[in-house]
Amino acid sequence: MKIKLFAFAAAMTIVRAQTLLPAQQKPVAPVIEDYVIGADDQLKIWALGFEDEFKDKTIRVEPNGDIHLPVIGRVKAGGMTTDQLEAALVEKMKRTVRQPQVSVEILDYGSQPVSVLGAVNQGGVHQLKGRRTLAEVLSMAGGIRQDAGANVRVMREVEWGPIPLPSAAPDPTGRYTVAEVKLNDMLSGKTPGENILIRPHDVITIAPGETISVIGAVQKPGAFPMNMKAKVTVLEALALAGGYAPSSKPGSARILRNVAGNPDRQEIAVDLAKITAGKAEDIAMRPDDILLIPTSMAKKAGVELAKAVLSAAVGVAIWRPF
Repeated sequence: MKIKLFAFAAAMTIVRAQTLLPAQQKPVAPVIEDYVIGADDQLKIWALGFEDEFKDKTIRVEPNGDIHLPVIGRVKAGGMTTDQLEAALVEKMKRTVRQPQVSVEILDYGSQPVSVLGAVNQGGVHQLKGRRTLAEVLSMAGGIRQDAGANVRVMREVEWGPIPLPSAAPDPTGRYTVAEVKLNDMLSGKTPGENILIRPHDVITIAPGETISVIGAVQKPGAFPMNMKAKVTVLEALALAGGYAPSSKPGSARILRNVAGNPDRQEIAVDLAKITAGKAEDIAMRPDDILLIPTSMAKKAGVELAKAVLSAAVGVAIWRPF
């Protein structure tokens, strides 16, 4: 008896301790959502006593959610899980079979499309096939490209409810809600709450990100994506360009930066020789900045080369594939 009383007291102590925990610290059981059958799904049905009628038959869910079955006739399948549809078929078959047994399998998914566009490897329309998070859908789309921007945009039809993010807002038409997620923070686990569940007909877009350019006496001049970073330092930019060319003058490098309202770029002196030696701070570049590393040729010729390469780099940045 004493043992039972001790066990009961211990259990009550645990219950009281849990009720005193802050809401965010209480253990939450995972919510499981079964796939809901919809239009254009392809089903395989087996039923004891009706083997010949259903053998090798694929049954498509019609736009109104109905399926047409041999012997049984029309049955509403849309909006049901496979378990619910099995139970409904069992009830119908009881009229002709004493103890009907039914199994329903989804062969092909067609009712829960989601569009993934922009800087992903396999953009297009994908099927959710049940409960999927934003990160999982991006993985279904082949993952993000190296030139992906910092944000991912989610657009959702209002029928599916608001997007559960602080940034969510209705679009001008009132038919959708739109929200943005910082891609790096979400994928790194810094903001796990932003890895939201994706709903059918959501449109997910990742625009190509900002670029910086490196021109002049480097191994691989050109425009380079910032890879979801807010800034890239000059040493990182130099590494992207493959390092110095033999004729470079790193002590005379410059950053060419756009200035609002000014057609000419601002020139910022950068002594890469000191930076690489650890004697000066590694300067951060901004989107659209150009790092110019001159050669030992005359200054005027170097400037003309910079202008020519700059035009080519800007062209690459503008016409790069979406």
